[in-house]
Amino acid sequence: MKKIIVSLIAAALCCSLLAACGGSAPATTAAPAETTAAPETTAAPETTEAATEPAGPTDEELAAEAAALIDAIYVQEWTEDTDAQIAAARAAWDALTDAQKEMVEGEDADPDYFGRDTGDASKDDPRNADDIGENEILVVSFGTSFNDSRAEDIKGIEDAIAAAYPDWSVRRAFTAQIIINHVQARDDEKIDNIKQALQRAVDNGVKKLIIQPTHLMHGAEYDEIMDALAEFEDKFEVIAVAEPLLGEVGNDATVINADKEAVAKAVVAEAVKAAGYDSLEAADAAGTAFVLMGHGTAHVAKVSYSQMQAQMEALGYANVFIGTVEGEPEETACEAVIEAVKAAGYKKVILRPLMVVAGDHANNDMAGEEEDSWLSMFSASGNFDAVECQIAGLGRIPAVQDLYVAHTADAIASIQ
Repeated sequence: MKKIIVSLIAAALCCSLLAACGGSAPATTAAPAETTAAPETTAAPETTEAATEPAGPTDEELAAEAAALIDAIYVQEWTEDTDAQIAAARAAWDALTDAQKEMVEGEDADPDYFGRDTGDASKDDPRNADDIGENEILVVSFGTSFNDSRAEDIKGIEDAIAAAYPDWSVRRAFTAQIIINHVQARDDEKIDNIKQALQRAVDNGVKKLIIQPTHLMHGAEYDEIMDALAEFEDKFEVIAVAEPLLGEVGNDATVINADKEAVAKAVVAEAVKAAGYDSLEAADAAGTAFVLMGHGTAHVAKVSYSQMQAQMEALGYANVFIGTVEGEPEETACEAVIEAVKAAGYKKVILRPLMVVAGDHANNDMAGEEEDSWLSMFSASGNFDAVECQIAGLGRIPAVQDLYVAHTADAIASIQ
């Protein structure tokens, strides 16, 4: 009986195998088609993988990176990382295409940071050399990134002082680190800040040190010089700080002095000459007013601007008005000056900076195309037939240079 059952099972298995073999024939026939299609199926993932490979940074991202690096050096404090940050900002800018450079925009960064043509930096002299000797005159300026103005205005003053005192070494310092960084990044010109310049003097064995500020007044920048000097006062045998351009401040708006008179006469004479008039009286008769635009300040020294207006009046300069970018003092704000010139009946206005250098404020705040520039605001007021600009700093005027030389002479005399 067991043999019969085994035989039956074996027969069933044979039938199952035969059935399976018979059912496999269509699959075997279809196999070549599947095999042929396989390469296409295998290639698809390769195509997808190639399409999803990470792309490089976009134009906008590269421009944003450069802007961030520029913003990082648009600061007033120098650190041990500053030089490396400056180099990185320059390298990032140089790597951009022209189209990408136009996209640079940050808190302070824009295409003009590196791209604006402000003249030939090689005409300037950073005056940062060693081998100073025992006697040094350190000329301290706020500074400017406008190359032409730096060479004509600041270097003009330094050259005049150097010519007057050949036995003294003349060196330079800027109080605006933002400007120092800008000039170094764009033009590869390295200018000392006040502490670096003082340390350079110490390292060179300077014994007699004269500080000549080119600042207009005893304001915030002057205070910064005095604060920095306090850390070095025991490093020299003798130190003297000369007067800034306008001399002593005085107590109220009516106080004037010989320095303010000299500056008033010098700048007005240059403005009248540049405008093509034979005299200030001739300009007055032609209905022309001159507006001298200073910076302005919240510092107590802001009264100096009111004193300069008082000085103009004392000299009989009825068609000369003093204004400030910051509008401090209040009567020097652009709107107030427009009303004053209008009330006086003048129909032509010539704007000129009352600043040592004709830099960013003169080119942008005064003569710029933006609607809030003085040129635009005077023109938009509708009160005047013509509004023109003279872009020239005080530092290039020989009479102003002579005044700085005289201030330096007083400081040298005080230590003899």
